[in-house]
Amino acid sequence: MLLVLPNLLNPDAIFTNNEMSLSDIEIYGFDYDYTLVFYSKHLHTLIYNAARDLLINEHRYPAEIRKYDYDPNFAIRGLHYDVHRALLMKIDAFHYIQLGTVYRGFSVVPDEEVIAMYDGSHVPLEQMSDFYGKDSIRDVHIKGIMYRAIEADIEKYVCYAEQTRAVLRKLADHGKKIFLITNSPSSFVDKGMKFLVGKDWRDLFDVVIVQADKPNFFNDKRRPFRKVNERGVLLWDKIHKLQKGQIYKQGNLYEFLKLTGWRGSKVLYFGDHIYSDLADLTLKHGWRTGAIIPELRSEIKIMNTEQYIQTMTWLQTLTGLLEHMQIYQDPDSQMILQEWKKERKEMREMTRNFFNSQFGSLFRTDQNPTYFLRRLSRFADIYMASLSCLLNYDLNYTFYPRRTPLQHELPTWSDQLCSGAFRIPLLQEMAQIK
Repeated sequence: MLLVLPNLLNPDAIFTNNEMSLSDIEIYGFDYDYTLVFYSKHLHTLIYNAARDLLINEHRYPAEIRKYDYDPNFAIRGLHYDVHRALLMKIDAFHYIQLGTVYRGFSVVPDEEVIAMYDGSHVPLEQMSDFYGKDSIRDVHIKGIMYRAIEADIEKYVCYAEQTRAVLRKLADHGKKIFLITNSPSSFVDKGMKFLVGKDWRDLFDVVIVQADKPNFFNDKRRPFRKVNERGVLLWDKIHKLQKGQIYKQGNLYEFLKLTGWRGSKVLYFGDHIYSDLADLTLKHGWRTGAIIPELRSEIKIMNTEQYIQTMTWLQTLTGLLEHMQIYQDPDSQMILQEWKKERKEMREMTRNFFNSQFGSLFRTDQNPTYFLRRLSRFADIYMASLSCLLNYDLNYTFYPRRTPLQHELPTWSDQLCSGAFRIPLLQEMAQIK
């Protein structure tokens, strides 16, 4: 039997929100953590345990919380935490809570209770801004606990990948300027880059800036650059030029632009944190931006499975049936509609479980984009699972976003007739199943 399947997405592709040609890019910038370097599953356990100890030792939390271990499969990125109510939840692009994804600890909060607490399921922006408190996770970084632990056992925590060097070498060989701006300290970055790239890693970078304190680095004009010498000592001489092979601390973007002259759309900066790394650069300074989303690769592999494709096809079919058949008000039709609504709800839960049984996909709620995806779409010109995806593209390649029909538009002829090869980065055109 010959069965033509939908074309499968390539998990190693680069996806685009905004048309961009690499031929226009002369300068490439990078964050460090989760951009140039990736970490093993042991890191989250380290951070969790260190934060738990800080709560007990410095904030007088009961010692009994030590019995709670880190669960790597519970949460996903992009969630919101209401610190006042101690609730973890998933919110969509329109600020609506996805009911069924609100948790107090490891216990799901009933929909009725959520609606009562928030007077519905919508969370106003000003209320969301007040969700987050100061917790011990931040102190794990500021106090250097995480950095010291990784440096002491770098092979345990850092995932070695020779492709990091390959990407940097490709850019350097094509005459591109390369810089690094990270919040991490110099000794930590130096040891990690020597492990990943080699002792000569600084030769690949035109400018290296550590402890930048992003996002303040992009907005605060007052902090000067300071040079860090080979022994890690901070020098206080005024900086008149950012020199290749040297490491600089702090500073600000306005001074960076003055000293380098690197401005506007000729610069492409990569980072993993949509807000701290990318938002100000695209909104205020006109840089092109690339987001590193490691979860993308695993989610695409799930979406390429036959079970997922069949489930989503039937879910969309059910939704279409509900939309078109709701005009029939007779009892028999209404009974069928209620059955379809029940089945649709069950299938939505099934779809969520494909990704994460508590919170589902990083990118979607039931039918809407997540709040995370809205920010990704706004602040990132391109996005990908890792920098290694750049190795699949020529440095003159132009990324074209798909023209997705708006709700009031009809699908274009290419959406109806073409296989999608010019719209989506595909893994294969068809498969034979016998």
